[in-house]
Amino acid sequence: MQKKNNLVKDVVIGAGIAAAVAAAAGVYFLYGSKNAAKNRKMVKGWMLKAKGEVLEKLENVKEVNEEIYHKIIDQVSKKYQAMKSVDRKDIAEFVRELKSHWQGLAKEIAAFHKAKSKGKK
Repeated sequence: MQKKNNLVKDVVIGAGIAAAVAAAAGVYFLYGSKNAAKNRKMVKGWMLKAKGEVLEKLENVKEVNEEIYHKIIDQVSKKYQAMKSVDRKDIAEFVRELKSHWQGLAKEIAAFHKAKSKGKK
């Protein structure tokens, strides 16, 4: 029974990490990056929807690293590239911007893990 409780606890903690990373990505894009003011002005409806899809996919992964983060962004952006109403230049800028946030997110993840490991001791 103890092993099952630990597994459930680990799954809940993993989901919490993914949710924290997803939230940090959104906040960083709109407020933390050097282009935050520009990002808030250029956000269009499809961008909000695409960002939401990226966040949902991040919440569903067990562990987030740069490769997985970039792969999720690429998967979501392909869907929008097929839409005629979306400008390819906007998509390319959106992808570049989201991918450029990895370093900030990596710091958030490291801080979260550090805090988590202190809590276990």
